[in-house]
Amino acid sequence: MVNDLVVVGGILHLLGGLVLGSLVHQDATLRGSDRPLAPAVGALLLGLVGAVGYYLLRDRIGPLSPDADRTRAPTGPRLLDLLRSLLLVVAVFLTATAVAGLGAGGLVAAGVVTAGGLEYRVAASVLQFLGFGVAVAGYLAITDEWDLVEVRVPTLRHLGLIVGGLVVLVVAQVVMARLLTVLEVQAAQNQVVATGQQNPRYFLYMIPVAVLLVGPFEELVFRGGVQGILRRTWGPGVAIVVASILFGSVHIFALLGGGGTGQLAYIAVAATLGLVLGYLYERTHNLVVPAVVHGLYNATLFAVQYASATGLA
Repeated sequence: MVNDLVVVGGILHLLGGLVLGSLVHQDATLRGSDRPLAPAVGALLLGLVGAVGYYLLRDRIGPLSPDADRTRAPTGPRLLDLLRSLLLVVAVFLTATAVAGLGAGGLVAAGVVTAGGLEYRVAASVLQFLGFGVAVAGYLAITDEWDLVEVRVPTLRHLGLIVGGLVVLVVAQVVMARLLTVLEVQAAQNQVVATGQQNPRYFLYMIPVAVLLVGPFEELVFRGGVQGILRRTWGPGVAIVVASILFGSVHIFALLGGGGTGQLAYIAVAATLGLVLGYLYERTHNLVVPAVVHGLYNATLFAVQYASATGLA
């Protein structure tokens, strides 16, 4: 059976090719290219190939999840699970703020780091994401819902999905950045990037942090926690979308500049990337897969930022 997301994915590939082709043609024309149609046709064909690929692989992809076929839960339990997922996100960030603040303050008092220094910022980031883990672990312990988080050793198929997912995220990031440029929209800047541009060594420190902490703990919150809670009563499709919107929205607290439009653009990009991560979790029922993809994706961005800041690129 072809699941709804496969159909939607094929349509989005085709529409994406059409939109991107039009934008590329417009951009090439404005730049005075002698052959503006060539890259536009290439973009369109890329979208068409993606759509055809979805169709050819439909039997292998199969159903998204057994939950998709069950009867929708009553309104009451659905609203309760929505509220629980929102409260979990709030609790996570409050806990992370407390752990990072108290922990970093303790390190300063102990003379381990200097307040405001590079090591202080790295330590605060590490403590923040550990706080994420503490909050989710506390929630699971209180509710005894450990089955929300599915973790196991990746199979060869999962490893293939990790590679494919990383490629999709990187390509999507490049395409969306180019699209924003064509639309003359200046996305807001993440505080992490701003800090790294002042001291590029920060990017190097954040590469292992991204792989070991950012990816695993953010996925624990939004895919394991939020998506897991919503899946039970809303079904996997709604769970993926809502978790991705929340994932994108919470980034607003780390943004600098850009105004309302720039912040909205950043949130939209992050939410779109969250859809890919959410889909990977539902396809594999293994949190390790989106966690590794997320961590490697962030690490790749930090490596690129470091190369750009130091003149290597």
